[in-house]
Amino acid sequence: MNVIDVAIIIAYIVLTLFVGIWVSKKASKGLKSYFLGGNNIKWYYLGLSNGSGMFDVSGTAWMVGILFLYGVKSFMFMWLWPIWNQIFVMMFLAVWIRRSNIMTGSEWILTRFGDDRAGRASHSIVAVFAIVAAVGFIAYFFEGVGKFLTIILPWDLALHFGEMVLLTSEQSYAMIIIFLTTIYTVKGGMFSVVATEVLQYIIMVIAGILVAGYAFFAFTDVEINSVISTEWKNVFFGWELGTHWDAEFEAFNNLIDSEGYKMFGALIGMTLFKGFFASIAGPTPSYDLQRILSTRTVKDAAYMSGFTNLVLFIPRYLLITGIVVIALVVLTPEMIANPRLTGAELEILLPKVINFHVPVGIKGLLLAGLLAAFMSTFSAFVNAGPAYLVNDIYKKYFKPEASHKHYIKVSHIASFLVVILGVFMGFFADSINSLTLWITSALFGGYVAANFLKWIWWRFNGWGYFWGMLSGLIIASLQFVLDNNKGNFTEGSLLYELSHVHAIYLFPIIFGVSILGSFLGTYFSPATDKEVLKSFYKNVKPWGWWNPIYKEIKAEDPKFEKNNEFWWDMMNCAIGIIWQSSMIVLPIYFMIRDYPKAFIAFLVFGVTSAILKFTWLDKVRKIPN
Repeated sequence: MNVIDVAIIIAYIVLTLFVGIWVSKKASKGLKSYFLGGNNIKWYYLGLSNGSGMFDVSGTAWMVGILFLYGVKSFMFMWLWPIWNQIFVMMFLAVWIRRSNIMTGSEWILTRFGDDRAGRASHSIVAVFAIVAAVGFIAYFFEGVGKFLTIILPWDLALHFGEMVLLTSEQSYAMIIIFLTTIYTVKGGMFSVVATEVLQYIIMVIAGILVAGYAFFAFTDVEINSVISTEWKNVFFGWELGTHWDAEFEAFNNLIDSEGYKMFGALIGMTLFKGFFASIAGPTPSYDLQRILSTRTVKDAAYMSGFTNLVLFIPRYLLITGIVVIALVVLTPEMIANPRLTGAELEILLPKVINFHVPVGIKGLLLAGLLAAFMSTFSAFVNAGPAYLVNDIYKKYFKPEASHKHYIKVSHIASFLVVILGVFMGFFADSINSLTLWITSALFGGYVAANFLKWIWWRFNGWGYFWGMLSGLIIASLQFVLDNNKGNFTEGSLLYELSHVHAIYLFPIIFGVSILGSFLGTYFSPATDKEVLKSFYKNVKPWGWWNPIYKEIKAEDPKFEKNNEFWWDMMNCAIGIIWQSSMIVLPIYFMIRDYPKAFIAFLVFGVTSAILKFTWLDKVRKIPN
């Protein structure tokens, strides 16, 4: 590490802490100020903050690895999350959610199911899910940032007691960064999170442009094309993945065969199946939901969600592809020489490139940018998770009447508790990939069914929601246990076979069990009170099977009209997914010098942007404030 790079990183950390603590006074006015910024933050700051929160180190390291190995079509792996839930939020869900005017996702649930026993059961299960998800993501960040910093930084921070290793160097680095981030997040709440994330976004964009610029001018198109094949550059696919690498790089073809994604058509089919239901289900109760609830108006919520998509993908993929171009030219010979090439080596491509193949100065800015990526995403979860502990459990069930000062103090304690639990879980995670697959395919799989039904079906009630969520969470947790103990099962046994099934292919089982729990819970309990349903439907106006409720409202208010825009919204979502995908492949094609395809991607981006101006933006402008 050059002294210039170290100075840049230290300056960034000091500046972030200063900004986070400087704005923290605004958070002391009450829970709404602490967790939602008092609904006074402008939509474009929230959009930058939301985009910054999605720009995490662990995810970036994973994306570098899959783009390196699979080429351009690897952007579809992002559908595992699925990333285009942001498109569904932009098109209609942000408006539906913001109309509720509440503080958290589980508080929102009470407006749908009422405040009786069934409503409170559904309210509690969302709070539990939000806390479990926050803890899981913190473990994911703990695992990722530790690996990243150990390779980059030269100091061994392992803690020994005699011959026993109490903390590895990875764990020590992770705990230091987590501690620093937790300080300003806990101190300042949403104001500190948004202020620091806007700063961090600017640093990440500068770092991405510098790395992309270096990769573009330091390596020729001849050097790049001598490594990658035509199939690597091909965005289209068949049922099975074709041969991605030439014969001299056969080790990479063998790695693709062992990764579990060979049946690419089946994988994409499953991600589309999951993605549709997961996207209509809406954002999970975490930081992006909190950003929607933090906006000043319903119209601002839609603007913020659209702006998040616009600012996130091009800068992020300039950085990712810049790193991949360097890795392709410089690291490929060394990797091919390794007879035991594994997927774990893909996870460390990012830090290896930064450590050995990026110039002084750019390296420091890039490290600051990636630290910013980690800190912004981490702080977003540390702000979102405790909101459910404090507002939805402690305040509602234990101490409903207390001073603002008391609740802020409890929020500080809750934040530290969530961080400690996440770090504890991180000690037992095998890899970034195992946590990614658990969160995307299992945990979120358990969330989908009940949250899909809550929008579209009037008869679905609080007990149906509770049992649907609970059954999904139980199956998701069993999948995590199986995945982390796969080496302990006897080969040929049922548990062995289940533990070796790719997590995405278990989604139909998780979804099916959750749907069954939802239907049984609904039909074995009475319907939600009609007045609650009428209030919800009149306020939110979702489309779906709401005819009995619509008729009652229509009888009372002849001017009321139902939402008939399902097909319009679906058309916008399809256009939006193409729009989003063009922003991902555009920087990839540009960086690998495939200019004809880069031009096509730019043309697609321009055309879809123009269409969405008329089909989405003009419609949003007509929403009353």
